[in-house]
Amino acid sequence: MLATTKKLTKAEFWSLADASDLTYELIDGIAVPKMSPKYFHARSARRLLNILEPWAIDRGRAEMEWAFELSDRFTPVPDLLYVSFARLAESWNENTACPVPPELAIEIISSGQTFGQMTQKAGDYLTGGVLQVWVVDPEAKSVTVFYPDRAPITYMNDTVITDELFPGLSVVVDRLF
Repeated sequence: MLATTKKLTKAEFWSLADASDLTYELIDGIAVPKMSPKYFHARSARRLLNILEPWAIDRGRAEMEWAFELSDRFTPVPDLLYVSFARLAESWNENTACPVPPELAIEIISSGQTFGQMTQKAGDYLTGGVLQVWVVDPEAKSVTVFYPDRAPITYMNDTVITDELFPGLSVVVDRLF
């Protein structure tokens, strides 16, 4: 299915998304279906989740394909996200989009997507309050980390990604591919 061409309200978007078997994102008021993941994408997502989930267990939530609302016109669905219990209480338990921007949003480039598109999306995430965005490129076997206050950094090979924002988390880039 192609993206809608009509600008949607948030209520119209959720009606469409809730009635469909497809996953949609609301980008600049337009409902855009998510790309269907292929093997490299799925493998990288699973490996990332296997690293994030045990690390996050007492800190927050690490989830796949969970929408969050950044504005009335932008409801993205990152491939993975991490939101701490400090931002979203551990007691929160609703079957809705994440009500706050996560600390970390991860996008994995799929066939038909470009690094430039993901760079734009990373900028939108950061503008909306996400603290860090990782763009994973399974073809290039790289992870580019975007920050709100400095230039992005690209990691490859056996480089280990660590950050004081996520104490105790370390990701060896090669292990994602």
